[in-house]
Amino acid sequence: MLSIIQAAGWPVWPLIACSVLGLTLVIERFISLKSSKIVPPKLLEEAIMVSRTGIPGPEVVDQLEQNSVLGEVLASGFRTLSGDPNASEDDLRASLQGAGRRAGAKLQRYLGAIATIASAAPLLGLLGTVIGMIEIFASQGVDGGMGVAPGGGNPTQLAHGISIALYSTAFGLIIAIPALVFWRYFRSRVDEYLLTMELAAERFARHLLTLRA
Repeated sequence: MLSIIQAAGWPVWPLIACSVLGLTLVIERFISLKSSKIVPPKLLEEAIMVSRTGIPGPEVVDQLEQNSVLGEVLASGFRTLSGDPNASEDDLRASLQGAGRRAGAKLQRYLGAIATIASAAPLLGLLGTVIGMIEIFASQGVDGGMGVAPGGGNPTQLAHGISIALYSTAFGLIIAIPALVFWRYFRSRVDEYLLTMELAAERFARHLLTLRA
């Protein structure tokens, strides 16, 4: 592996940095976007159950808020109604929608960085290709200091230029393709979570309206 990096030249180092950063972000998103941390299957039913006779106490609301992202949304509804037992329907829905927007921002964290890596990696590979082509053309020019006659070409420099061009292109594509796949996968997963939370918030809003004083 080290020999490949040496053959690829310095243009490969930005690509290696992108690959390390991309892998770190993908692992982080896999951990953070688990269903148990976003939308636990029975959380909505449990929140409705504990509040059938009234708004639960602050301890229960705090525990709900810390449970998951959906829990944060539901807890915002409890807090609004607890602060104003006569809160209007618009106030309740605005509170849930605001919490939902904050939840959406949390779910989409780092997705932009992954998309940027997917877009930048081929361009960095192209940059390495251009640099390799420059090396190739330079090798066909003046005396390379190895006893090669002008115009005869420098085989060592020629081979190095070809290595830079090919390895840079390959590394760029190897990084960009998985990054694009994971970005699309996470986007789809986030959209699914957002739809689930939107439906849950709508149902929860109707439940909260029955608890108003």
